[in-house]
Amino acid sequence: MTVAQDAGRSARRDGRCGTVLAAGALCWRRRPDGTLEVLLVHRPAYDDWSWPKGKLDDDEPAAVAAVREVEEETGLRVTLGIPLPPARYRLASSLDKHVAYWAAHVPDAELPAPPRPQEVDRAEWVGADEAMQRLTRRGDRQQLQALLDADAEGILDTYALLVLRHGDALARATWPGPDDERPLDPRGREQAAALVGLLGAWSPARVVSSPAARCTQTVEPFVRATGTPLRTKGRLSEDGHREDPTKVRAYVSRLLARGESAVVCTHRPVLGTLLGGLAGNATPGVADGIPRRDPFLAPAEVLVLHVSRRSGRVVATERHRPCD
Repeated sequence: MTVAQDAGRSARRDGRCGTVLAAGALCWRRRPDGTLEVLLVHRPAYDDWSWPKGKLDDDEPAAVAAVREVEEETGLRVTLGIPLPPARYRLASSLDKHVAYWAAHVPDAELPAPPRPQEVDRAEWVGADEAMQRLTRRGDRQQLQALLDADAEGILDTYALLVLRHGDALARATWPGPDDERPLDPRGREQAAALVGLLGAWSPARVVSSPAARCTQTVEPFVRATGTPLRTKGRLSEDGHREDPTKVRAYVSRLLARGESAVVCTHRPVLGTLLGGLAGNATPGVADGIPRRDPFLAPAEVLVLHVSRRSGRVVATERHRPCD
């Protein structure tokens, strides 16, 4: 399955056109026999069964909204997995609605009571066949079928590598000091603050950054807010890459071998080598979602690469920007 998504910017474009924007997740877990269960929610106001989802707040990235809405409706704090097909349909108000969806694995744990029973009064784990029958809106079966197809292909159970280009920095021509000390400008600091929620949607276990100030300043708000460990690596700097780009290619192999979620923050000149190595480890078709042309990513843009725990290969990609 090839999935490429640019949910952050497309959601805001739709919002300006009057479309109702929402996001949610298909939470899943495995029974002891290996079969899947998914989480359905019941909304008393409509007496229907559906996926946990809700509207985006103003300028909120869809991925952030998906995590927030799942928690508000079910009490579960989830980590997003692969993106699933979005839903588009017409509301009774004659407005169009666009819902971005992700898969979200939930470890086997007790399901809390819904925090807002006036909105969602029941949440239940059910098997796929029962979910197909119980879903009130027939269109919601599309996301379930995509989830089942991904499981059959061995690409549902994944972890995320988040490749991040540093935020906007002061211009080289106006900075009197060493280039590696050149800081973010006011716009870059705004981007760094907005990345806290966006990066958190994939719960990275660690952050790796070029030691340059503009890179470490881009990830510092997230590190401070979450306590995620931060390590700097000279090979991810512009000078380190210029001296020996093979070390960046070797780092890609180590990153994949480690098998855990991570943020990697670096510079535009390094991205070509880094992303080229990751593209070489992607499944057929998915490599097309990995940028190959300079400038690769915009300042503070995140490329999320979903890596299959079964095969160790990149099986889906999506791109997000924290703010426009």
